[in-house]
Amino acid sequence: MSDLSRIVKAYDVRGTVPEQWDERVAGALGVAFAQMLDGVGEPGQAVLIGHDMRASGPGLAAAFATGVRAEGRPVIEIGLASTDMVYYASGSLGLPGAMFTASHNPAQYNGIKLCHAGARPVGQDSGLAEVRDRAQALLDKDEPLGEPIAPTQRRDLLPDYAAHLRTLVDLSGIRPLTVVVDAGNGMGGHTVPSVLGDAALAALPLRIVPLYFELDGTFPNHEANPLDPANLVDLQRAVVAHGADIGLAFDGDADRCFVVDERGEPVSPSAITALVAARELAKHPGATVIHNLITSSAVPEIIREHGGEPVVARVGHSFIKAEMARTNAVFGGEHSAHYYFRDFWFADTGMLAAMHTLAALGEQPLPLSTLAAEYERYAASGEINSTVADQAAKVAEVRAAYPDAEADEMDGLTLRFADGAWFNLRASNTEPLLRLNVEAPTAERMAALRDEVLDRVRR
Repeated sequence: MSDLSRIVKAYDVRGTVPEQWDERVAGALGVAFAQMLDGVGEPGQAVLIGHDMRASGPGLAAAFATGVRAEGRPVIEIGLASTDMVYYASGSLGLPGAMFTASHNPAQYNGIKLCHAGARPVGQDSGLAEVRDRAQALLDKDEPLGEPIAPTQRRDLLPDYAAHLRTLVDLSGIRPLTVVVDAGNGMGGHTVPSVLGDAALAALPLRIVPLYFELDGTFPNHEANPLDPANLVDLQRAVVAHGADIGLAFDGDADRCFVVDERGEPVSPSAITALVAARELAKHPGATVIHNLITSSAVPEIIREHGGEPVVARVGHSFIKAEMARTNAVFGGEHSAHYYFRDFWFADTGMLAAMHTLAALGEQPLPLSTLAAEYERYAASGEINSTVADQAAKVAEVRAAYPDAEADEMDGLTLRFADGAWFNLRASNTEPLLRLNVEAPTAERMAALRDEVLDRVRR
């Protein structure tokens, strides 16, 4: 008997295959997803289904499709896809969707990201808990699913996806750039050639140097998780070796993009958030921009300097997307390199953020390191994880150690100090971890505060 509470997370389904879930579970989730949609005013619509390059993807997607069709809903299979391709399909066609991916997780994992019509998120409070409970009830009965009674069709939406992105950012007039792209054997190897490479309909002044474009869900070169600095090493070396202007790294499902400058140095996602925000505010003066709680203090500063209204949100795509919709924000960015666009149905797309960065770089003569320095004003630690048995008690202990700091408990504990330094300490939703992020006006102050807080956390 499968226990779905182990694999249904706050925003998606994710676990090892077949130890934690398999095609039988996928079929039950397909039935439950169709039933949930019936109950929220999306009856009868076709469901879009895509999958990444993992070996378990086609079988799980097919089983899920069988469950959906057993409930009388047609299925549109788009095959190999990045997550933002599924969001494009959902938004442009006005249909709910399912993307089979475990994003940056190791090869033995797979999962599902679900969305309502128009790429609206499915999270714990917007249908995912109901899907879990309905599917669990079906699995507990241990009865076969009904026969698929609705049709299925196959559509290739990659050309339409690429063409749509090129309408949002025009790269045709920029100066020539050499761009190293590390796809990590993930879905960037499928999408980058169509959007930026030789297969692009419009001739772009870009020389693409590909790294690991071969689709391979075993990740033979390195994990498709650019958030880990170890997985950026190959890209950094290649940028320097080729004398490239910029390096781009995508995660497994290519919905996140990390940037490396011409020296091989990483550009922080906060700086990319600020850069893209400035570009979007130039087109939409006075608009709202969302940033999450642990982006740099430079982000709201720069948003205000460009005439925008910064709004802070909790960490996590369902919170960002909810704030985007509530405020009609033009753009949103997270420290984890998720970037959200009103022009993209408020959904996240790493490819569009990459195109904005290429445009900003190519529209002026300076190197990326100089350009990015305009948006990086503070020293940051990055996210540091510590294993802690009693997370709440440890957070309370740390809070008590700084009675004079300004406290915010919107998402974990954020303490701000009079000199502009701050840190955020928050518990993982799925593991016995505390996640620490520290920022300060100088590298010395950041390091001292980081080490002091870590010492308290790890005692």
